[in-house]
Amino acid sequence: MNEVTFRQKRVTVAGLGVSGVPAAKVLRERGAVVTVVDGGDGPRQQAQAEELRALGITVRLGDGDTLPEGTELIVTSPGWPPFAPLFKAAAQAGVEIWGDVELAWRLRRPLPETGEPAPWLCVTGTNGKTTTTQMLASILTAAGKRTAAVGNVGVSVLDAVLAEEPYDVLAVELSSYQLHWAPSLRPFSGVVLNVAPDHLDWHGSMEAYAADKGRIYEGNVVACVYNTADPTTEALVREADVVEGCRAVGFTLGAPGLSQLGVVDGLLVDRAFVADRQRAAAELASVNDVNPPAPHNIADALAAAALARAYGVEPRAVRDGLRAFTPDKHRIAFVAEQDGVRYIDDSKATNPHAAAASLAAYESVVWIAGGLAKGAEMDELAQGAAGHLRAAVLMGQDRAVIREALAAHAPGVPVVELPDGPKGAEAMAEAVRLAREFARPGDTVLLAPACASMDMFTNYGERGDLFAAAVVAPAP
Repeated sequence: MNEVTFRQKRVTVAGLGVSGVPAAKVLRERGAVVTVVDGGDGPRQQAQAEELRALGITVRLGDGDTLPEGTELIVTSPGWPPFAPLFKAAAQAGVEIWGDVELAWRLRRPLPETGEPAPWLCVTGTNGKTTTTQMLASILTAAGKRTAAVGNVGVSVLDAVLAEEPYDVLAVELSSYQLHWAPSLRPFSGVVLNVAPDHLDWHGSMEAYAADKGRIYEGNVVACVYNTADPTTEALVREADVVEGCRAVGFTLGAPGLSQLGVVDGLLVDRAFVADRQRAAAELASVNDVNPPAPHNIADALAAAALARAYGVEPRAVRDGLRAFTPDKHRIAFVAEQDGVRYIDDSKATNPHAAAASLAAYESVVWIAGGLAKGAEMDELAQGAAGHLRAAVLMGQDRAVIREALAAHAPGVPVVELPDGPKGAEAMAEAVRLAREFARPGDTVLLAPACASMDMFTNYGERGDLFAAAVVAPAP
């Protein structure tokens, strides 16, 4: 569908917010008859509704379930689940459903130099998406390309494809939600970093969740990049329908095999995008060029490097891009070292898979964890962490789930729990105080909650900020 065919097309946008408002505006600018529906009716929605109504857009608040009469297309915000009543009504009426990523894909413009739209290098996975996408953008920038980290991070993907000054190539982070609603997406190359249970209430099953992740490989041109340590990612590559000649390229923390990127003697090396893959490898960077050089960060760097190399980036740009990259806050961020104890904020580790990767990066840990488990099981996490733990400080609504897992799989690890009641700064200050009592020189006090934060904090960012504040606060 090109821009002309939106004229007078009756489009319903599902959800006000980060993606819904821009989508509604873009569609209206292209002549569509737009109706926005949202189940909320609060001050934020009212303000957004007034802005859109001034542009000639119809907005219905307090009713996100009813399909507006005459709807020919729905463009949905990523968070709306497939089983929403609006979508059931759409299915019965034969109405197609797109997400904002699908809309952006359809609105891409050709570059003057090539006559083709800017290639998309796409990243998904349960954990590590944002870091990998930002690393990739940094590498592409070091290669002299006009690029941006877009999608589920940074610049809106709609803004990126419609920018007045076009991008050469885009580093696109995509969630499973976004992939579910992007049926015609065909990336230049893509990666699934890992697949672990998450958002199963939205997808309905682990199989459906993995299948949506696997959509990122559909139509890949040069490389489907997968994690050799995660068989699910390789299986998704095998099932993908790709352009003839597209290759499967693995990344590993060990020595790389044929058509893989990996690590040899502290160096990141490439045996996939070199002339003689049988006998040669290209040196890309040092492990110490990755900030910080924790194992899961190195894996993310290899995935980013693979996508960049698939696009044709030279090895030197990989090194320079990784050196220039600074991770976002709350991702294994160093806070302070006090009395020989390091304090690390990984508040972004909001599920067991992410927390396991964080715990594996340190030899002896006093672990601060807990919050909203979202139905996740903690047994595998506790079993894997047992050899790294000096003690655990647990907080939050679902702390018992972690306590029981530790009792079963790490019975010798001391565990202390914060009682119900205190929240926010008070609770975090107490958690840090308790962690200090257990910590010894050489240990790491690690905030890697394995849970969401909203039971005690505004979001994971506030949780991490309060942890850092508690660590550096003067002793009472």
